[in-house]
Amino acid sequence: MCAAETNVLASVDRLIGANEGCTRDNLAWLQGQMDSYFFITMQEEAEAVHALAVGLRTLAHNQKLTVADRARTLILARLNQPGSLYDTLRTLQERDISYAEFTHSRGLVPGLSQGLEVQRFDFDRKEHGEIANAPAPVIPPAIKEGIVQALQSRYPLFDMNQLDPLLRLLWLNNEQYVRISPPNRVAQLLWVFQEGNRQGGIFLDVEQTEDSGPDAETRVLFAVGNPPQNDFLLQTMEVFNRLDFGVQRAYCLTISNGVHPYFLGTFYVRKRGGEALLSKGSELFDRLQMELYNTQILSTASTTYRRFVTTQVMTGEEASLVNAFIAFCHTNLAHHHPDPFSHEEVRLAFHSHPDIALQLAKLFRTRFQPGLSLREEFYKKTLEETVRFVESYNTGHRYIDDLRRSIFRCAIAFIRNTLKTNFYVREKHALAFRLDPAYLAELAPEFTADLPPELPFRITFFFGRYGCGYHIGFSDIARGGWRTIITKNRDDYVTSASTLFREVYVLAHTQHLKNKDIYEGGSKMVVVLDAARLEAHDLSTQRLYKLQFGFINAFLDIFVTDGGRARDPRVVDYYGEDEPIEIGPDENMHDVMIEMIARQSLKRGYLLGIGLISSKRVGINHKEYGVTSTGVMQFAETTMRELGIDIRRDRFSVKLTGGPSGDVAGNALRIMLERSPQACIKLILDGSGAIFDPEGMDHEELARIVLKQDLDAFDPKRLHPGGFILYRNQRRTDGLRELFKRAVSTGLGVEEQWVTTDQFHREFGNLLFSVPTDLFIPAGGRPETIDAENWARFFREDGTPTTRAIVEGANSFITPEARTQMQRRGIVIMRDASANKCGVISSSYEIIANLMLSEEEFLQHKERYVGDVLRILEQRARDEAQLIFRRHREAGSSFTYTEISEAISHEINGHYARLFSFFQRNPELCDEPVFQQAILAHLPAMLREPEYRTRLDRLPAKCRYAILAAEIASSLVYRGDQEADFKEMIKGHLLRNFATLDKTLPTTSAVPATEHAKPVYQGGAT
Repeated sequence: MCAAETNVLASVDRLIGANEGCTRDNLAWLQGQMDSYFFITMQEEAEAVHALAVGLRTLAHNQKLTVADRARTLILARLNQPGSLYDTLRTLQERDISYAEFTHSRGLVPGLSQGLEVQRFDFDRKEHGEIANAPAPVIPPAIKEGIVQALQSRYPLFDMNQLDPLLRLLWLNNEQYVRISPPNRVAQLLWVFQEGNRQGGIFLDVEQTEDSGPDAETRVLFAVGNPPQNDFLLQTMEVFNRLDFGVQRAYCLTISNGVHPYFLGTFYVRKRGGEALLSKGSELFDRLQMELYNTQILSTASTTYRRFVTTQVMTGEEASLVNAFIAFCHTNLAHHHPDPFSHEEVRLAFHSHPDIALQLAKLFRTRFQPGLSLREEFYKKTLEETVRFVESYNTGHRYIDDLRRSIFRCAIAFIRNTLKTNFYVREKHALAFRLDPAYLAELAPEFTADLPPELPFRITFFFGRYGCGYHIGFSDIARGGWRTIITKNRDDYVTSASTLFREVYVLAHTQHLKNKDIYEGGSKMVVVLDAARLEAHDLSTQRLYKLQFGFINAFLDIFVTDGGRARDPRVVDYYGEDEPIEIGPDENMHDVMIEMIARQSLKRGYLLGIGLISSKRVGINHKEYGVTSTGVMQFAETTMRELGIDIRRDRFSVKLTGGPSGDVAGNALRIMLERSPQACIKLILDGSGAIFDPEGMDHEELARIVLKQDLDAFDPKRLHPGGFILYRNQRRTDGLRELFKRAVSTGLGVEEQWVTTDQFHREFGNLLFSVPTDLFIPAGGRPETIDAENWARFFREDGTPTTRAIVEGANSFITPEARTQMQRRGIVIMRDASANKCGVISSSYEIIANLMLSEEEFLQHKERYVGDVLRILEQRARDEAQLIFRRHREAGSSFTYTEISEAISHEINGHYARLFSFFQRNPELCDEPVFQQAILAHLPAMLREPEYRTRLDRLPAKCRYAILAAEIASSLVYRGDQEADFKEMIKGHLLRNFATLDKTLPTTSAVPATEHAKPVYQGGAT
């Protein structure tokens, strides 16, 4: 043995001998200095406590002491110094913490100048499905009894009806915590959990501890439903630190409620500097509440947070507002100028000049801070200051200065034209701003040149931690779908956000043209979600739900009204009217969210109740009943009949986009399989790939997967020779190349091939244009798939089209320019605003049912009611399709089919707008029999029966005016005879104004001609 080895071993031996007494001293010190609850939570970690006692004094030389490091538990000891907890949390951002505990010693570590900080983290999150499907646990009666007594003693307002489900969730997620914790602790956690649910998924409370004197602490209770992922705990601790609170102890659980995570935190805090204890209602509590609640909106990944919040240049709320400014200006300016007004450039404008950003925030505050005295005077003065500040902006770089002034002017227009916002509602998970669309006229014309010319009735902007979006409506009462675009990386997010405003504007405008048959005008809500780096489906879904929950509650914050004004006094309302807005489910809207939205609307008192959203359980599910496809196929049948084909009897060929499991494509296939035995379905394209069969797909095999599975579930053995399936999701690698599976029917069997990425996309992209068919139904896919760049690919070299007719089942699948060019070359196109209108018509009738029937009545008579609605849908589609072809013939083909479709929509909507305004001015007409008959004529047959027809007063007044306007307007166009109507109008005018002419004419011819005219002409009202 060498001398060095001998010396080391001897030194270690002396330490072992000396450590026994030192370890016992350290253990006694821990017992005296650590809170008693530390030993309760560590009672199953004796080895870790022993390791801490043994190594305590090594902290003089080491940054940290790891006393337990297992797959599901990490326990560290560190000296209590600024940044120690943050250092640890930063290293754990990618791990799912189920339990976190931080405990500080009361005194200094023996021989050192700092106290001890023990950090414990458990990583044992349960899967949501595991919790949702778990059987009821058996909780020892003694444990439950102790919890009940603690609740009754400490929290008498606790709703005991919820004890079992809430306790079940705690037990299933962390049985050990419930077993070892005193009943008071569990009761406290249950109280926080229940209050979090009651108050919309976020709750803050404080309690005073039994301690007094300089060591007195305040217990802060904080609950958040579906908290931001990864670094939420770090951000929460940053808030305490920024507000100068020392966190002495903390106990934080993150559990699953079966759908999403739930954060339940208890923090024992002390204000640094020995200031007064934290108490509810104090200015300090208000500041803490605002900042903690704002963690739901302010992303730690944003540059605004890192540069301006952590350095205390801005408060958290100011940073959220600035981020909203950035998103609004980017989305409003970039759709026509994507490069100069990219997200990066807009963000840089605000970040390079935080003084201007804060001035804009000040202007916003003077307009919307509740209870502000002399608001008008302050706002006017601040607006003048802000405008001068922006207009005098000059860095000496003319090009940059011009761009940034445009950005800041956009922000001023945003503030000036916002009519109400939930910014000062603390319990929010997202921001909402209801704008007067007049702000668009304040932007330079170049920024609106690519938008439809009609100005919307309202624009509402939403901003959240992980996304932003717009709801745009073209009339007072409006409805349309809510789609969420999920982006998987930052580039996709920024690209989607760049075109977001134009996309929702065009979709809402199209929806308005489509909604001509119902009492609601058109609207659309589109939001873009940043789901970057979330590979796991559950994590992506959690973020989707967080965004949708936040946006719908922000919507309700500003649109729940009493007497026309926002009910929440923290919403300063410059508009002052009820706004009946209806939403339908669209892309990435799941059933669980549909039902949640209906419940929240009812709970919070929105004037439409559960009628805010359609396609719910107490409603008409679009996919289940195929309501959109009912209209699409009626248009297809009428169109093909015009081309000499009876699709119920004759053979015809068809191709579709959208998979067999989708709503529109799936139900279109179902209807064809039921009604068209000779249908030759040659091609289907969807997200899972493509299936082509030159002789038409096997009907029996299609029926097996329709409305159940994607097209890649089709058995390739059932294809005819020459048919094949391209699989997007079946891949393999060959060296550095990624290959996609291709199954080909050879006539002798199925041959498996593998094609490169280039080959896959080339073939997939070409099929839509090259496969010849009589009919093409785009029933899925992104807007503007067919545009000015590719429409010509639908024509062969000799100029003949590869499809005779297109019936648009998907919204805005073809751009207007492409439609025009294709029709000029001979393709018949039935545009989306006509062909797929029946989905929204069905939703309209669902909302009428929600307003006129109880839930029990609707469910009892649902099939009958839906049958009535389906008959209305068939008739509405048939009426318009026949009118389009009739007008096309009458015009001698001088107008395209889509031009006629748009003209019909404008004609009906023009009548509607005038009639709606008329009935608003003359509300008493709604009670007259002839007008009541018109309202009843609009309703499904069931609601016209004596039992229900007396309930018309259950419809909000605005809805009755709108139903009258819609029914009269559509019947004038669909069933009217323009010549006869014009003749009747002239006769009516003459009878009112000229019938008594002989009695009013003077007897002398000396009266000047102008005086003869005065009593005759009455203004031309008809």
